[in-house]
Amino acid sequence: MLLKSAWGILFSLVLPGLALVGCDRKTIYKSHEEIKDAQWYADVKPRFTVNIEDTTARYNVYYLLRNAVQYPYYNLYLTRKISGPDNRVLSHDLVELKISDEITGKPYGKGLGDLFDQKIPFLENHTFPASGQYTFEISQSMRQNPLPFIMSIGICVEKAK
Repeated sequence: MLLKSAWGILFSLVLPGLALVGCDRKTIYKSHEEIKDAQWYADVKPRFTVNIEDTTARYNVYYLLRNAVQYPYYNLYLTRKISGPDNRVLSHDLVELKISDEITGKPYGKGLGDLFDQKIPFLENHTFPASGQYTFEISQSMRQNPLPFIMSIGICVEKAK
């Protein structure tokens, strides 16, 4: 019984503290979607909905990418669609991300074992025209389908300094 209450006290004190340490005040949204079996099919289009309240603030928006070192290319083509609060498409773009060195093949980002995480900017000091929910839809646009060794894709929205 004493052991149980000691664990309860420990968790009630430590976990809230860890949650506070892990929070980043400038991050207003961060989410990613796991890619099933690390095989990203072209028809799999993760969607991320972000609520923007302050239209006077400037924001930085990033892709969050996790890939295995075995990913066979140095780049990744994505199609990105951004829709505004009124569901109108604000942009629909094909973009190229360089995710490893073209010559050496060394992956960019931070690695742990054979997995690499990257935070790649795509909107910097951006202001959103209206408050409300913005939807970001991302799909892979490579010639290979499915695209192997992509573990997850996501976005992060932060208030710019």
